[in-house]
Amino acid sequence: MQPLPRPPRPPRPQRSEPVRHFGGKTIPEFLFQRILISAGLLTFAHAASADCRGETICVDAISQGGNVELHAKNLREYPITYTLRIRSRDWVVDGPKTVTRTLAPNESEQVMVLSNDDPSSENDYRYSLDWTVGDKDAVHDDDHIYSLPYASGKSYRVVQGYGSRFSHTGLERFAVDLDMPTGAPVHAARSGVVARVEESHVKGCWEDDCGRFANYIVILHSDGTTGEYYHLRRNGALVDVGDNVTQGQQIGLSGNTGHTTMPHLHFAVYRAVDWGRTQSIPVRFQGADGMIDRPRRGARYRAL
Repeated sequence: MQPLPRPPRPPRPQRSEPVRHFGGKTIPEFLFQRILISAGLLTFAHAASADCRGETICVDAISQGGNVELHAKNLREYPITYTLRIRSRDWVVDGPKTVTRTLAPNESEQVMVLSNDDPSSENDYRYSLDWTVGDKDAVHDDDHIYSLPYASGKSYRVVQGYGSRFSHTGLERFAVDLDMPTGAPVHAARSGVVARVEESHVKGCWEDDCGRFANYIVILHSDGTTGEYYHLRRNGALVDVGDNVTQGQQIGLSGNTGHTTMPHLHFAVYRAVDWGRTQSIPVRFQGADGMIDRPRRGARYRAL
């Protein structure tokens, strides 16, 4: 098989665009909310409005004596890391205008308080919000040895290893792309709980917005990191959100969906950072022929 062709570098997306792309994966989870607060609304001591997205996180705006309290609530049974930025010319924030925090399962917290010295006028503010699965302060268990993410006895060529210049740089430095054909069984490299599943897409392409067509499985590990498996085929997830999976268990079928030029599996272990992004983490794999500390481009590794 020929190596991946190098396309021209795509233009960098602006923060206001509802798509984020990094390396082999793009997740369109960007939220932009504009709330208009009138003088009448502010007169109610406990008026509140809630904005909930994806059945994962809600932001509540609660009016309290002329101030507005913003609260964030995690609706899920696993930790999420969110970033919220407030923008307004008239409202004063009681701390930083941008915060990145981790919410424990089902946790709710006050994010910030907004105040205004002129409640008689009509004022507005807006906020940007993005989130991802996992704990930004997670400490990876470096003693854990991962399985290769495919069936025992099988071997596949590494299309991109750690630090490959095609797209495994920056946040994606420690991701691995494996030359797996559509329909090849995908196995869990580590035990955990299924946190996210997308399997409805059929399209694979290389244009800027193609990442939104990716099918994937995200598994939360016990140390707060995530194992993420991308480019699965349509209906290629064999697990559901909330399932407990064991290392080596078959969880899906490889494919060619999303931001891709050929059928392959993109796998990496990540720690949450800010704005819904994740930082890949170097891990070690146990193969049938020994330990793999750094998967090399062009190498083939047989699964134990």
